[in-house]
Amino acid sequence: MEYTCKNPNRCSEFRSDHHDQDPSYPLASHRQVHFWIRLVLGAIFIIASADKIYNPGGFAQAVYNYQILPDTLINLTAIILPWLELILGISLIAGFWLPGAVTLANGLLVAFFGSLVFNVARGLDVHCGCFSTSTDGDPTTAWYLIRDSAFLLMGAYLFFKVMIFRKIEGRIGARS
Repeated sequence: MEYTCKNPNRCSEFRSDHHDQDPSYPLASHRQVHFWIRLVLGAIFIIASADKIYNPGGFAQAVYNYQILPDTLINLTAIILPWLELILGISLIAGFWLPGAVTLANGLLVAFFGSLVFNVARGLDVHCGCFSTSTDGDPTTAWYLIRDSAFLLMGAYLFFKVMIFRKIEGRIGARS
């Protein structure tokens, strides 16, 4: 005879950690979405870092073209930022240092999006420099804004899941 628990909050077999492998359980599907968004955003950061690491001079030119940073910070940014993107991408994919990685990734995404919007508002046609240091192709267009908005949404979802939902989940688990 199988035991059925009358109070799911007090029975360990009904807690969310037991249902990680059960795809019919809603939290399992949320964990899969969380995993895939982490994977995609991590891959985006890694891919974005590759050409910048290989060609820091070209990336410095792209940073300079935005006309936002003072000249003294352009080379430093061109050297440090790609490596930070690479580390954040690896961290997001591997799932370690998640609170810090998600917070920094969101900070970068907001800064990148803000820079694009700022230059569009100023009427500057600047090549994104997001995934390539090349100045070939179209300068900043609506496509970049839409794409970066999607990246921001993914980052916001991860921020909510990692920073806020875990705290809520921890409080609920502490009560049971």
